[in-house]
Amino acid sequence: METPNNESFRDTIGTVTDEGKRAWVYPKKPSGRYYEKRKIVSYGLLIFLFAAPFIKINGNQFLLFNVLERRFNIFGFPFWPQDFHLFVISMLIGVIFVTLFTVGFGRIFCGWICPQTIFMEMVFRRIEYWIDGDRNKQRKLDKQKWDAEKIRKRLLKWFVFLVISFLIANIFLAYLIGSDKLLKYITDGPFEHLGTLFPLIIFTAVFYFVFAWFREQVCIIACPYGRLQGVLLDNKSIVVAYDHKRGEGDNGRKKFRKNEDRQALGHGDCIDCLQCVHVCPTGIDIRNGTQLECVNCTACIDECDHIMESINLPKGLIRYASEDNIEKKKKFQFTPRLKGYTAVLVILIGVLSGMLLLRNDVEARILRLPGQLYEHKGENIISNVFTYKLINKTTDTISDVSFKLRHYKGDIKLVSTSEKFMVPAQGLAEGTLFIEIDKKELKGDKNKLLIEVYNNNELIETTTVNFLGPRSYN
Repeated sequence: METPNNESFRDTIGTVTDEGKRAWVYPKKPSGRYYEKRKIVSYGLLIFLFAAPFIKINGNQFLLFNVLERRFNIFGFPFWPQDFHLFVISMLIGVIFVTLFTVGFGRIFCGWICPQTIFMEMVFRRIEYWIDGDRNKQRKLDKQKWDAEKIRKRLLKWFVFLVISFLIANIFLAYLIGSDKLLKYITDGPFEHLGTLFPLIIFTAVFYFVFAWFREQVCIIACPYGRLQGVLLDNKSIVVAYDHKRGEGDNGRKKFRKNEDRQALGHGDCIDCLQCVHVCPTGIDIRNGTQLECVNCTACIDECDHIMESINLPKGLIRYASEDNIEKKKKFQFTPRLKGYTAVLVILIGVLSGMLLLRNDVEARILRLPGQLYEHKGENIISNVFTYKLINKTTDTISDVSFKLRHYKGDIKLVSTSEKFMVPAQGLAEGTLFIEIDKKELKGDKNKLLIEVYNNNELIETTTVNFLGPRSYN
C-alpha cells in the first residue's frame, strides 16, 4: 500500500524537522460519521474509567491495582499475592486479546480505546479547539506576539489543562490505593497525608507534560505497541488504508478541475487537496501507506469522504481495508494465524475460569517452625510445632475458625488463643500451633497429615503438612 519510488518519509518522523527540532502538529478539527462514533465510544470509556474505582462488587473495588500492597481486583475478583499466577494469566489474556485484534484489524485499539488517544483527542484537543480555534487559528496564534489576547488564551488553556491533569491523577491514584482510602485522604486534608500528596503532584505534572507538550510523541516515540504492529500486521490485516490504485490511476494525482474527465486523462480520484494530512493528529500522509505513526483514528477517512462527496466521486478512497483487498480485491478472511491466536485466547480464558471457580475464599498455609523437629510428651505422645496463616479474601469477617485432623487421631492446640478464632475481612490471622499424635498412629518418621479448616461446622479449606516422628517407628 505504498506509493513506489517515494520511501524517504520512512527515514524520519514527521514531528521532527531536518534540524532536529520539534515540528508542532496542528491537526484540523475532525468531523464525520466515524468521528461521531468515536465520540460515543470515547465518552463511554471515560465514564467507565472515572466510575470503575468507585464501583463495588461484593464489597470489592471493581478495578484495583495496589502494587505496594500487592493487592489487585479485576472486575470485582480480588487477587492476593498468593493468586499472582491468576493475575499473570489475566494479563496474558489481555495481551493475546490485543494481539489478536492487531493482527486482524491493525491499531484499532490505539484509535478507539487507548486512554492516551481518548484523552488527547476527545478532551484536551477539543478544549484547545474551543480556546484557540481550529488549525489555522492555532498556527496564527503561535506566531502572534505575546499581546493580551495570546496571554489570556494561553493562561486559560494551561489552567484548564492543569485542572484536568490533577483530576486524572486523582483517578489514577484511586486505582492504586483504592477509592475509599483516596476519599478519606481528601476529607482529612492534603497536608495530613504528605506521603500521598507528593506522588499526586508528580502524577499531575506527568499528565500535564504528556497532554500539553509531549502529545502525539507518546504514540510515535514512547509507546512500544506502535513498534509491535510492524511484526503483527500482514497483507491481510484490516487497517486505515489509502486505495492507491483508485487514487493514483495511471498518471498519478491531479488537482480538481470542474467538468474535467479525469479518467480519460488517466488520473486517479485523489485531487491532492492534502485535507487527509491536515486532519491527521500525528502529522503523516496516509497516502504513503501504512506507517508506524498511524493510530487508525479514522480522521482521514471522514475528511476524504467529505471531499469525495463534494466533487461527486465515490466515497471510500481512504477506508478500512487490507493490502490484499486493495491489490487483489480479496475480502477479509479468518486466517490460520488468527485461528491460532483465537485458540490460545480461548484456552487461557478456560484455564482462568476454571481456576477462579476452584479458588477458595479462604487460603490456609501451615508450615513447620524453622529448626524444630519433634518433641516427646509423656510416653506415647509426639508433638510438632507449626506456624499457620489464614488469608480471608472476602469482605466478611470469618468467625469461629478451628482446625481438625483427618485420618489421624490427635489434638491441635493453638498457642496464646482459644481453640477457635476469627479472620478479619480481607485480612489474615496467623499464629503458632502444636499437633500432638499418639506414636502408635504414626507410620514412619515422615507422616503426611491433612488438616481441615472449619468455620463453625462448615469445612472451608484443607491443607497438608509433614509430621515428623522418631525413625525407630518406621
